[in-house]
Amino acid sequence: MKSFRQRAAEGLQTGDSFTLSRCFSQEDIQRFAQISRDYNPVHFDTHFAQARHFKAPVSQGLLTASLMTEIGGQIGWLASAMTFHFKRPVYPGDTVTCYWVIKDVDEKGRATAVITMANEDGITVMEGETSGVLPGPREREIMRQMLAEGDPTNGVARSDG
Repeated sequence: MKSFRQRAAEGLQTGDSFTLSRCFSQEDIQRFAQISRDYNPVHFDTHFAQARHFKAPVSQGLLTASLMTEIGGQIGWLASAMTFHFKRPVYPGDTVTCYWVIKDVDEKGRATAVITMANEDGITVMEGETSGVLPGPREREIMRQMLAEGDPTNGVARSDG
């Protein structure tokens, strides 16, 4: 099975899709807070989270959304806009699957993708859309070189179904 980066190096088009899953831990939430400075008590205090009608502290929305940026990074997508609609909470220990589908590409390589994220119970937790620019011929050639060299700047090599 080809990695996201391999598929991007070959060229992407309308209808191409990517799927990625991740389990968010309490440590992920803490580390994201350290980077983003999002220390909203809804992420750390049980009583505050319950006052917001959650059963427990929840993941930061942008941490959950980082699944779509992980896919974008893997395929060399240069984002120009992103929208998020947070539908349900994500709790520590939840596994979230991101479904990314390229819905259109114009002649200049500008594209739009729709994103749906669901938890392990199949419940949609986030919907979104991103627009951006796909890698052009020069960038795809560089990606092929990177892959030939073992893709040393790629933090994680993944494949999808």
